[in-house]
Amino acid sequence: MSESHPRISKAVIPAAGLGTRFLPATKATPKEMLPVVDKPAIQYVVEEAVGAGLSDVLMVTGRNKRPLEDHFDRNYELEEALSRKGDAARLARVQESSDLATMHYVRQGDPRGLGHAVLCAAPHVGEQPFAVLLGDDLIDPRDPLLSRMVDVRERAGGSVVALMEVEPSQVHLYGCAAVEATGEDGVVRVTGLVEKPDPAEAPSNYAIIGRYVLDPAVFGILRETGPGRGGEIQLTDALETLAADEAIGGPVHGVVFKGRRYDTGDRGDYLRAIVRLACEREDLGPDFRAWLRRYVTEEM
Repeated sequence: MSESHPRISKAVIPAAGLGTRFLPATKATPKEMLPVVDKPAIQYVVEEAVGAGLSDVLMVTGRNKRPLEDHFDRNYELEEALSRKGDAARLARVQESSDLATMHYVRQGDPRGLGHAVLCAAPHVGEQPFAVLLGDDLIDPRDPLLSRMVDVRERAGGSVVALMEVEPSQVHLYGCAAVEATGEDGVVRVTGLVEKPDPAEAPSNYAIIGRYVLDPAVFGILRETGPGRGGEIQLTDALETLAADEAIGGPVHGVVFKGRRYDTGDRGDYLRAIVRLACEREDLGPDFRAWLRRYVTEEM
């Protein structure tokens, strides 16, 4: 994997989901804007993209997602009010999101699945490789998964998916990969993919988590991909086609992730993510951890 391939500068973040698991909180507020401590979940994802060198970010949105655009835009009235008060610290935090990246937006329209959401990015991405980051997966910045995936793509070409070993009883919740070794620690070649298989039929316990680095050839495949599992256009089905025929868009590799991942798509995991991140904050952690110890000891 020594050949050099074009650098990646664009990231796509699908954000058109309805967030039904968090109703009624998401009735009028996009699920991506739910706070994780004191930042909306989506800001962590954009920060991850920027940290991996991807400064051009396209969000694929839908109805009632205008707050996403507002969050990454300037708020001159609020900034002026904070400036008049001399509150430089809060002013910097407000301006941080609008200065992160060059943001673009496109509406998905009909919610026809992840594959369709990715296809909506084709006019913006063009013929360049690009990354896809799903907002339900927050990856701890101390475990730079996306940077490693970008590095593999730039050396090997093709597409790269993020994989995590899960319990066999959990594989039906994910896309699942058949893999073979490459000789590089933590990197495998993907030879097949199945969307949410029955545990008895799963090719492995390597589950795809919400990070992808994709060759633009995926767009042509998605245009020809019909609805799959759940009646939706599945990105996994398109990647299966790429894995089966490298002549189309190069190989498909997987980076096996063993770091810290916070799932904000599930209510219980969302709460656990908040507790973990709050405990690790220098400004909040000491007092919060002390209270948490007392609560667990005295109240539970």
